[in-house]
Order: sequence, then structure tokens, then C-alpha cells
Amino acid sequence: MSEKIIIAIDGFSSTGKSTIAKLLAKKYNYIYVDTGAMYRAVTLFAEQNNFVGKDFLKSKALISNLKKISLSFHFNIELGFAEMFMNGINVEKEIRTLRISQLVSKVSAISEVRKKLVIEQQIMGKERGVVMDGRDIGTVVFPGAELKLFMTASADKRAKRRYKELIDRGDNVDFKDILFNVQERDRIDSTREDSPLIMADDAIEFDNSEMGIQEQFERICALVESRYI
Repeated sequence: MSEKIIIAIDGFSSTGKSTIAKLLAKKYNYIYVDTGAMYRAVTLFAEQNNFVGKDFLKSKALISNLKKISLSFHFNIELGFAEMFMNGINVEKEIRTLRISQLVSKVSAISEVRKKLVIEQQIMGKERGVVMDGRDIGTVVFPGAELKLFMTASADKRAKRRYKELIDRGDNVDFKDILFNVQERDRIDSTREDSPLIMADDAIEFDNSEMGIQEQFERICALVESRYI
């Protein structure tokens, strides 16, 4: 592309947003920012400090300790993507567990957490040439993004994808737990007071319930190249 743009990818959990974002960033030599990893890292910090659990959330305690959290991405040449570091420690594997998935929507609903991370995300994308995925990229973080995509799929399809991902990684999980987690995250993300998950008016919706990654990637590339190249 002659001029760098911002590609914002929003949508529900387990719709393959990060996979598509990584592929686009690699193809166009753009920076990829996984905002979900940032929220997961803050959630891990909250869990480690007993600020959040299955049945409780100490939001005031977490808010007062946000200044102690330093987040950064470090590219792993062997893996081919950037991993999440919190306070200088690689937490990529820990933040992808079902345990953190069950807590992250609680933490990400806290306004002060969102404000902190939105500022960091806007700094990361100030030079453009960025592919960023999350829940509010096209509505809050970069409302002026040139290309906005909104990914969706049925809850059952998303749960099956997530289940396979965790089983392939060696995690011992139950499908019913995964499905409940997907549905609960949808509920919390869509109804929270601060920056709820909604599709931007100028976003393009992609229902990938019956669509593989390669087909999605090819369609989105065609879209990018028809408009911006």
C-alpha cells in the first residue's frame, strides 16, 4: 500500500480476529497489536494479587495498582509473532488459559483499565501501518480507522474452535465450560457501561461461522487491495 492505513478488527471472542490480524500484518508489513492480550495481562496481574476471582472483583484495589503494570510486546522470531510481556516477564502462555478467559471480561469492564490501555494502544498506532484487534478498536481506540472489520460467528462454532485450540495445546477442559464462557463473555462485553462491544456504523461485518481462515484472509485482502492499493 502506498500510504499506511489503520486496520481495526473488532468482534466477539474466538472469531479468529487475532489470526486474521497477524496474517494481514505479515502480508502488508504492518505492526500487529493484540489488545486482547493486554487486557488478559492486566487480568493475570489482578488474579496474582487477589484482586479478582471467580466470585469477586476488588476493582478499587486494582485501580490503585494499575501504575504498577508495564506491558510490552516482544517479537519471537521462532514463533513468528509478538508475545505479551508484563513487567518484563513473558506471560503469553499464562494469559491464554481458560482460567484467565473466565475473568477477563470482568476486568476489562473497569473504566480505569480501559482508559489506561486505550491510551497505550493509541500511542502504538500513532504512526499508522497498524493492524489492531479487540472489542472497541473501530469505535473508541481508532474511530477514524480507514478499514474497520467486525467479526462474528455462532457461539457454538466459536466454542468448538476454542475447545480444539485448548485441547491441541494439552489443556484439560470441558466443552460445556468453554461454551458457557463464550456466551458469558458475549453478555458482559455487549452490556458493559464503558465501551460496549458494538459494530461501528462504517464497519464491514464478517460472519465466519461457515468460513475458514484462508477464505476470510483472501476476501479481506481483496477488500484492502480494491480500496487502498
